[in-house]
Amino acid sequence: MEISFDNKYNIAYIKIQEKTAQVETIRLSDEVNIDISPDGKIYGIELLNANEQLQLQDNEVIFTDTTTGKKTKIHIGVN
Repeated sequence: MEISFDNKYNIAYIKIQEKTAQVETIRLSDEVNIDISPDGKIYGIELLNANEQLQLQDNEVIFTDTTTGKKTKIHIGVN
């Protein structure tokens, strides 16, 4: 999985897996699109107006391993 952020256009993309098939982009709302294959696999999630949607605290993303409870903070350069 990879998360990318385009600061210029304020768009975040969560890539679940590499696109190995033709995908359809489904618009869930004015600010959320999902790339999905014909067999139902999700390839990615696009967040428009990402700063607002992610509501980042101190420009950090926190990843939590729910099995161990371990948290990893990652600082990202967002204006």
